[in-house]
Amino acid sequence: MAKDDKTKNNNKKKTITIIITTILILVIVISVAVIIYIKNTETKPNLIDDIQVNVVNETTEEVPAEPVTPEGILKLEELQNENSDIKAYIEIEGTNISYPVLQASDNNYYMNRNYKKEYSEYGSIFLDKDDDLELPSTNFLMYGHNNKNGSMFADLLNYKDEEYYREHPTVRFITNAEEAEYDIIAAFYSRVYYKSEKNVFRYYYFINADNEKEFDDYVNNCKKASIYDTGKTADYGDQLITLSTCAYHTEDGRFVVVARKEN
Repeated sequence: MAKDDKTKNNNKKKTITIIITTILILVIVISVAVIIYIKNTETKPNLIDDIQVNVVNETTEEVPAEPVTPEGILKLEELQNENSDIKAYIEIEGTNISYPVLQASDNNYYMNRNYKKEYSEYGSIFLDKDDDLELPSTNFLMYGHNNKNGSMFADLLNYKDEEYYREHPTVRFITNAEEAEYDIIAAFYSRVYYKSEKNVFRYYYFINADNEKEFDDYVNNCKKASIYDTGKTADYGDQLITLSTCAYHTEDGRFVVVARKEN
């Protein structure tokens, strides 16, 4: 074979090699881009902390989780026909908080389910698994996501401002037994503490007071932690509700609103 023919063949082989290599690189780059896109657009599960309380939902979607506005106890009973886990209804006039309150056998179930038991990244408002509405427990402890779209318990964070509290001082809580108004007595920042930490206020452990001292200690700690003085308190024997959601002021931060049932 002539030298010129050899050179032409070698150049042709080099050209084909370059073309094939370029195509392979493009395929790899496109594949990686597709994988990254899929991972960035899929819904990521929320992380649950050690005591399995609520966590913040990081979604940036603007579509709100649709509330269901009740018309008293009769409407609550209608909702319960759809899902017996619905134990109550909570609303705060002038806010986005207006939702059924669910309760399951653990504190994880309704973190990512709506009141119809369907998957929802917004979750539900749910009562602590250890609470008993019929007994009743001393303190109805409720959790809800701090969703960026403003749903569930996101509006609780507005209570950091005293003026907002003055405009929304009461919580309406409907059960099968009654429709009651609760006066807010405290609003404060907190967090989930490590087990090794001593002499800290773990509000999320308080469900029942065995005696007057336990009740007074809880109320006093709430008042002490409160961002401002509401001018209201609670006495032993009063029914309490505690509303908890996540906050960003510190690691595992929480924001809490506590109220007592009007006499």
